[in-house]
Amino acid sequence: MAISRQKKELFMRMLFTLLGATGIIILTLILLFLVKEGMPIFSEVSVTDFLFGKYWYPTYDPPDFGILPLIAGTFSVTVISSIIAIPLGVMTAVYLAEIATPRIRGIVKPIVELIEGLPTVVIGFFGMVVMAPFLQRIFDMPTGLNLFNASIMLAFMSVPTICSISEDAIYSVPQEMREASLALGATHLETIIRVILPASLSGISTAVILGISRAVGETMVVLMVAGGAAMIPGSLFDPVRPMPATIAAEMAEAPYQSEHYYALFAIGLVLFVFTFAFNMLADYLAHKHKQVGAATL
Repeated sequence: MAISRQKKELFMRMLFTLLGATGIIILTLILLFLVKEGMPIFSEVSVTDFLFGKYWYPTYDPPDFGILPLIAGTFSVTVISSIIAIPLGVMTAVYLAEIATPRIRGIVKPIVELIEGLPTVVIGFFGMVVMAPFLQRIFDMPTGLNLFNASIMLAFMSVPTICSISEDAIYSVPQEMREASLALGATHLETIIRVILPASLSGISTAVILGISRAVGETMVVLMVAGGAAMIPGSLFDPVRPMPATIAAEMAEAPYQSEHYYALFAIGLVLFVFTFAFNMLADYLAHKHKQVGAATL
């Protein structure tokens, strides 16, 4: 009996190790493929000119392969959407977990989950046919397809992810901590701010990571509503073209193993490194907040 249990434990340990190793192997193979297909472009253009060049005209003669406008577009869309999505997502989670009545929670929670399941092309279509004319009319702009529109749509996508995971993290805080805080004379608001949020900060950080990561790698929405102009934005209402949108828009037209083809894979490599570095930083911050929360407890 004991031997059989040990064999089961050994089997499960090996199975989980295999599954974990499979994910790492797949990620490594993707990275190697991007390196293989993206590095040849650097025999035609230097890394400095590629990363910091201000002009992206891959079909010109001679072509320009500067991706600084694409990096600026990706960075600006991600930052502005995060500024909108993070407060809304976290505050909605606090409301659902700590303030809303069971009846209201039963209505709002399914709506949030429904929004999370919407196809990205539907969100992009809404931004193109509803939000773009609205912004164009309100701000008297030549076009409503711009950085601000794309940021709103990405925030709309990210809020449900941040809200759902943050709510679970808040729910996981032991009820005894709430009761102890209230017993010591703290108000409900003080308990939320000084006890519940610090104790659930690690889970909230994870929710923010996942929400922002979805915004960084999103393709269809930014392809439809960002404007598609490879330029460094000077205001919220300038059109931009983030890196994922560039790859999606041009890959089908790039001749196989041409300079344009290699440049698009190099953009994918830069996006991969950018996302990986962001996730590493976010994981460090989440781990740091987890230690702070444990020390507070």
